[in-house]
Amino acid sequence: MPAAPARILIVDDHRAVREELAFALGYDGYETREAADGPTGLELALADDVDLVLLDVKLPGLDGLEVLARLKERRPEVPVVMISGHGDLDTAVLAVRRGAFDFLQKPFTADRVGLSIRNALHAFRLQRENAALRAGSEPDLLGDSPAIAQVRATVDKVARTEVPVLVTGDNGTGKELVARRLHRASARAAGPFVAVNCAAIPAELAESELFGHEKGAFTGAVQARAGSFEQADGGTLFLDEVGDLPLPLQGKLLRVLQEHVVQRLGARQPLRVDVRVLAATNQDLPAMVAAKTFREDLYYRLHVVRVHLPPLRERGDDVVALAGHFLAAATARNGLPPRRLGKGAAAWLRAQPWPGNVRQLRNVVEAAAVLADGTDLAAEDLAAAAMPAPGGGGSDGGVDWFAFEKLEDFRAATEKEFLRRKLLEFGGNIKRTAERIDLQRSNLYKKLDRYGLK
Repeated sequence: MPAAPARILIVDDHRAVREELAFALGYDGYETREAADGPTGLELALADDVDLVLLDVKLPGLDGLEVLARLKERRPEVPVVMISGHGDLDTAVLAVRRGAFDFLQKPFTADRVGLSIRNALHAFRLQRENAALRAGSEPDLLGDSPAIAQVRATVDKVARTEVPVLVTGDNGTGKELVARRLHRASARAAGPFVAVNCAAIPAELAESELFGHEKGAFTGAVQARAGSFEQADGGTLFLDEVGDLPLPLQGKLLRVLQEHVVQRLGARQPLRVDVRVLAATNQDLPAMVAAKTFREDLYYRLHVVRVHLPPLRERGDDVVALAGHFLAAATARNGLPPRRLGKGAAAWLRAQPWPGNVRQLRNVVEAAAVLADGTDLAAEDLAAAAMPAPGGGGSDGGVDWFAFEKLEDFRAATEKEFLRRKLLEFGGNIKRTAERIDLQRSNLYKKLDRYGLK
């Protein structure tokens, strides 16, 4: 579905100027609103869903600079381009200081106005998207496939309750997105949301991470620390990869879930906590219960309602919708011009098995957005950016290994590629990757930082 045209408010006391601007902007595909004085312009800008304001400096009723100042107090996200027939440097500087994006002096050409509007809309769109990214916002459960629609329906049905939910699915399918949606739609939405990756916590620190510790409780405990349960008090605690919790700690977790109290390491008195616990796993917990590696009573405590996320390959055209979303986010985050999916891209996306699911798709689309030359991403651009599949034989992702002049550089490049493929093979699970390649997790983290692998 094409995007709705931007709505532009023209505030000028000269009717001929308003009509001329409205005609030119309408020809360029914009929708326009008009106001002949300052108070009316301010009222429309505050009440209407406008995307940009063209604002004259000299206006009856309320000066344009005052309209600008009041508008920025209430709707700072709306870009404003000032226009004036009496422009001078001092006025232009004052307008920019009050938040104007640009300052145009009459007479101006339609091309000059159009360029300023396009630049303003683009800059403010990037600003909003980057602000959302900095705030840690993530896409919701996007897609129209029956499988993901069923997931949304189940999530929305149980969100307002207090029942524990176990989210299952392959790595990269978006289990934390389900947990965050449950939290946002719950009565606890105003409280904290705390996510803990159980697979990333060293076994010797897991109890302190979840339940906290007092100063001096163990070597290195130089100050008291609240655990994840205390941090999530009044809100939601999300235990990702819960199957990786050490067996002794599972019993302590069960006690907290039953009694709603935690006891910090080294503390004498327990603390009461009010926390809703959500858990997620990509492992077969019933099989682990049968193998005595996961407590049966804890499994049934966590598994009251189950939400299963299907792999991306089973979601039909959702892969195309997700790719479009990730493409827009990638161009905004990296300061790139807007791009879209081009020739053959949709067919290529549908044909891929996506073993890394949504996480892999996001990485491929972002790489293609950065590396491609044109404004449209073709199938060839996506294919060139795709990570080689684990165990893919001699595929080297296009790296010319003999182009390195120094042995040190060659070693670094091969080590980076080896770690990247192993991370993909184990779905980004640091613990399993470290165990499989026989490397301490602390050393693996250092290497990931060195090579920029996240």
